[in-house]
Parts: sequence; C-alpha cells; structure tokens
Amino acid sequence: MLDNQRFRAILRNPRLKALGMYLFLGAIALVMLFPLFWLIGTALKSPEENIFSFPPQIFPQHPTFNNFLAVWETVPFGRYIFNSVFVALLSVAFNLLFCSLAAYPLARLEFRGRDLIFALIVSTLMIPFQIVMIPLYVLIVQLGLKNTYLGIIFPSLASAFGIFLLRQAFQGVPKELEEAARMDGCSELGLWWHIMLPAVRPALTTLAIFVFIGSWSDFLWPLIVTDRPDYYTLPLGVAALASTFSLDWRLLAAGSVISIAPVLLLFAFVQRYIIPTNAGSGVKG
Repeated sequence: MLDNQRFRAILRNPRLKALGMYLFLGAIALVMLFPLFWLIGTALKSPEENIFSFPPQIFPQHPTFNNFLAVWETVPFGRYIFNSVFVALLSVAFNLLFCSLAAYPLARLEFRGRDLIFALIVSTLMIPFQIVMIPLYVLIVQLGLKNTYLGIIFPSLASAFGIFLLRQAFQGVPKELEEAARMDGCSELGLWWHIMLPAVRPALTTLAIFVFIGSWSDFLWPLIVTDRPDYYTLPLGVAALASTFSLDWRLLAAGSVISIAPVLLLFAFVQRYIIPTNAGSGVKG
C-alpha cells in the first residue's frame, strides 16, 4: 500500500509530468521531421551511396554539394527563385491590403446587409478551387494576363479566409480606441491605417505567412496559366527536374531542399511576431 502511494506521488510530480510531456512531443517532432532529414540527407549523398537502403540511412557517408551545383547550373533555378519570391511577395501585399480593407467595414461599421455580405463571403470557403479554376482561366485569357505575373497572383489578390481572420481580429479591438480617434478628427481611412492595422499586427503576420506559403508552394494554378519557362515558379522548376535528369532522386532532392529552404527561414524569423499583443499599441502618441 505504501509503495502504491509513493508511485502515485511520483506520478503527480509536476516536473515528472513536464518531462513526460516533453518526451512525448519530442517523439512526435522526430516522426514529423524524419522526411525532412531524409530529404536533406539524400540531397547530400554521392552517386555511390544507395538512397533506398533498408533500414534507411539518413546521414550520408560522404556528403557532397555536387547535387546542388548540378541543379543550379543545369536548370535556371535563379530565375525560378526570383519568380517565386516576386509572386509570393505581391500575393502577400495585395492580400493584406484588400482583405483588411474589406474586413474593416464588416467588423466596425453598421450598414444594411453587412451580416449577409459576410456570410456570402465565408460561404465561398466551401467551394473547391477546382470548380472556379476554369472560369478563372477563361477570365485570365480574356484579360490578356496569361504568361504574366499578374495572371499568376490573380487568385491570391484577396481571400475569404483572410477577410474572416481580419474581421475577427478587428472586432477584438477596444471600441474606446476608435472613439478616441474619432474625437480627434480621424477619418475612416486614417482610423483603419493608424489604429486598426497596428492593433491587429499578429493577425496580419499570421495571414501573411499563410498567403506566402500557399503562393510559394502552389503548383496547379501556375502550371495552368503559364507555359513559358521564364515565368516558372519553384514548384514547376522542381517538376521539370524529373524530365531533365530522368528521375535522379539525388538531384530532385537537392531541388526540393532549395525550394523549401526559404519557407523554413521565413517561419524561423517571423514566428516570434505571431503572439497576442496589447490592442492599446494602436494608439499613436
């Protein structure tokens, strides 16, 4: 009986519980990161090493960067990187601008049909992109935007998810900030820019990350709207490696590492901004 009580007391120890939780989360993290480690290891392996050995050998015995050099010299990866960065940054900028402009009146202004408009916007989240893909393509062709950067970013100019996210964030801003700004003679546009946007900076950062990753990894729409290699983004460039190198998995892995490295770096730098902040920071002194 005494041993059982000691055992239960040990299990109730907060430090032991925390250690068990860390071990459990660490095991999950290793399982989720294993494909990434295997991809990097494959990209660094020399041609003499077997990449399909069992059990899998993650770390290469003779690491080499020749695979990265071969990919960079044979395929215009520099152009693909520029296209992806340019398209992703434009998508983020336009999405934040249009979504915040649409979300602000839906959250803070009173007008007839506001809730109905918001419900219709949110309902579009249930429509798969494959359904609107053909009408979008026809519109792009009629506007003469095929094989252009604007044609690639056209579906990312605004999003129902972004409007929903920012509307909820705007609704959490204290009304006292808005009333104080109005008493100082601030216009609606000035209130949106000087008060609301600084107050919802974490939501803006979160939306920017989602839009950037979605635009960076998008394969289907750029494949449809572009047929010139000058406008290929990185996903299309990695797909082109399969035919260029006849399924050399080392080179495909090297190209994949190049394509995902900017996203990992972006998340590492901006994750500290995805935290709740005091809405009072929107007040300008």
